[in-house]
Amino acid sequence: MTQPNDIRHDWTLKQIQALFDLPFNDLMFQAQTAHRQYHDANAVQISTLLSIKTGACPEDCKYCSQSGHYNTGLEKEKLLEIERVVKEAQAAKEKGASRFCMGAAWRSPREKDMPYVLEMVRQVKSLGMETCMTLGMLDKDQAESLREAGLDYYNHNLDTSPEYYNSIITTRTYQDRLDTLANVREAGMKVCCGGILGMGESRQDRAGLLMQLANLPDHPESVPINMLVKIAGTPLGETDDIDPFEFVRTIAVARIIMPKSYVRLSAGREDMNDQMQSLCYLAGANSIFYGEKLLTTANPEASSDMKLFNRLGIRPLELREEASDEAHEAALQQAIEDQKRSHLFHDAANASTTSSSVN
Repeated sequence: MTQPNDIRHDWTLKQIQALFDLPFNDLMFQAQTAHRQYHDANAVQISTLLSIKTGACPEDCKYCSQSGHYNTGLEKEKLLEIERVVKEAQAAKEKGASRFCMGAAWRSPREKDMPYVLEMVRQVKSLGMETCMTLGMLDKDQAESLREAGLDYYNHNLDTSPEYYNSIITTRTYQDRLDTLANVREAGMKVCCGGILGMGESRQDRAGLLMQLANLPDHPESVPINMLVKIAGTPLGETDDIDPFEFVRTIAVARIIMPKSYVRLSAGREDMNDQMQSLCYLAGANSIFYGEKLLTTANPEASSDMKLFNRLGIRPLELREEASDEAHEAALQQAIEDQKRSHLFHDAANASTTSSSVN
């Protein structure tokens, strides 16, 4: 079992596959143990995602409705006006979001668009929200400019394992993605990086994706795990569904090997029932995208998320303002101690002794 405070960057494929192969209950127990070591078990971070430039992307990602290579019926849209982006961010904040993510269907940002993008960051940041962007590949200068504007997170997913990658994308290499992540990290921003499940990959590919993420020099602060949204007109539009328990297992393994990261339920929640989402939270997912749309695909209505949170006793995680990492960790440890004192941690050994004495 992974030990408390055991942050590693040397995972082997065999070790990760062994976690996948555990009996489901044992895997969930390990995931919950790791989760409670670093996180409030009953709080979920909420983000909202807005497409600031839609369609006509030159990349050939076989899952994507925005790729210009496929006829999905999606109309091309220009870069949104700054005022509209800020208005959407304010509305998201009022609905409980603490982070606002902005996505553009680009291979990489164009020089003429950067001033507008940077101003979006500044103005959304001024609302008191965390900011995140996904704009495609970044060079070092672009990453530095975004950091200077106040961008907190940059999203750039690896999507799948290196071995399966060329079956999904051919216009951008795996190394291109790793280079962008390195530029983001070097600039001083936090990394949001994960992948997509249900694209026809094997369990070994899912393990391979998680190995790549966990063996980065620093674990991504945020790890979005997407379930494929099948889009008519894309090559993956008729792909078989992933088994729900396999999806939950992947969440649990991600939590165990990247215990301090926020593991986010991203695309695909529209097709998950409450029971599946609840298992994902139990497995260690502690972040969601909130709102009716993720870029161009449907997402559960905000009200349905709040209803499920209320049924599960989950609350939105509040943005900690101007608090140091050390102060946050100290507060978290205090919260964990408070949970122990309130008997939220079940003492199985003592319960077994008590049960035996009663009988």
